[in-house]
Amino acid sequence: MPKEIDSTIFHTYDAERAGNTCSCGKHADQIAHDDEQQRLLQARAQDAEQLSNDVVEESVMRALFPQAAQRRDFLRAVGVNTARAAIAGMFPLGALQAMAQEKNGAIEKKDLKIGFIAITCAAPLIMADPLGFYRKQGLNVSLNKTAGWALIRDKMINKEHDASHFLSPMPIAMSMGVGSNPVQMRIATIQNINGQAITLHVKHKDKRDPRQWKGFRFAVPFEYSMHNFLLRYYLAENGLDPDRDVQIRVTPPPEMVANLRAGNIDGFLGPDPFNQRAVYDEVGFIHILSKEIWDGHPCCAFGMSEDFVKQNPNTFAALFRAVLTAAAMARDPANRSLVAKVISPAAYLNQPETVVEQVLTGRFADGLGNVRNVPGRADFDPVPWDSMAVWILSQMKRWGYVKGDVDYKGIAERVLLLTDAKKYMKELGQQVPDGAYRKYKIMGKEFDPAKADAYVNSFAIKRTA
Repeated sequence: MPKEIDSTIFHTYDAERAGNTCSCGKHADQIAHDDEQQRLLQARAQDAEQLSNDVVEESVMRALFPQAAQRRDFLRAVGVNTARAAIAGMFPLGALQAMAQEKNGAIEKKDLKIGFIAITCAAPLIMADPLGFYRKQGLNVSLNKTAGWALIRDKMINKEHDASHFLSPMPIAMSMGVGSNPVQMRIATIQNINGQAITLHVKHKDKRDPRQWKGFRFAVPFEYSMHNFLLRYYLAENGLDPDRDVQIRVTPPPEMVANLRAGNIDGFLGPDPFNQRAVYDEVGFIHILSKEIWDGHPCCAFGMSEDFVKQNPNTFAALFRAVLTAAAMARDPANRSLVAKVISPAAYLNQPETVVEQVLTGRFADGLGNVRNVPGRADFDPVPWDSMAVWILSQMKRWGYVKGDVDYKGIAERVLLLTDAKKYMKELGQQVPDGAYRKYKIMGKEFDPAKADAYVNSFAIKRTA
């Protein structure tokens, strides 16, 4: 009788894995394990369907048998082939794909170009590619790694990309014609919440009080970014005027660590994995996580133009379902190590897997000699709350990016597709929240979206008249 072979990337069907030598139990040490994992992942990247199946089978096996001892007992009892057949029966990939195709109706545009920046914020829209979520919706997606946010904006305006990874303030600014010609954009989902940090150069370990930062040079990825608005908020709450007491310069995320190393900047409020990469490279330390400024803040978004939505309703629906499916998988803490493995390779983030895993699991070195455990450091709640847009608009007004009266509610509801998000979440069997406008607390101060102007006027440091 031929030997049953487990060929999955995670050794899902190996009854002897999870020993003491490495995380799967098959190798002499963790280094050998990581080397084989990288080799297998590169091979799997050439076969998106097989990679998708591997991840699904591993996830189902862990859900059925949460304890390693339970998994080993089951696999020893039934063998590889019986276990694989059982999981295939519980999770019929082919049938699900056929159902998705039928539900889609006629896809108006199957071949799509989606832009993204190589940061962990983009995890859902990135992982939807190698895990086959786009393909299962009848879409042939080309993910286009893009150098910076201004280029993302321009490619969307020029219709070189069909949909894109955005900073959540970008579609709002683009729709209003702030910083570019006005083009109506729509936010389908929030890609991630939290997941950013203020990172300082290691030479500033003795300057943990922001009041010591006068004259510092900071980098943010774009003017119309949560990074810019959260950094300004944090500085102002600590008595510094962000336009007068420090310099804030726009720097593409992949260039932040190099600029920190070279001494061109003293710190940055930027996206991961670059905060963790600065620690990994021993050039920076994490001063504060953005979660500690505003727990649950939006960061990046997934969106497209209003024209695309109108001209391609079935394609739009298929995209929505694919990204929501990926977001649901990314939200589950049990999947974070798998997500890190999928998005770390050169085609996507091009970062050491250990760096990405530290970000996504929330167990990380902070560069100050500590290993911290913050499970919510990064999260992937996709709901595009209208109140998030109102807060963004309040900060655009506070810092002089927009003048005069602002139609907070009208702009929020013209840009954010909250109703559609709830519709497709329900269709996918995901939990659908109530309401549209939530109150938030940012550094202890309440934001009521119904009183946005009063909120703006309550700050001592601002650029409004």
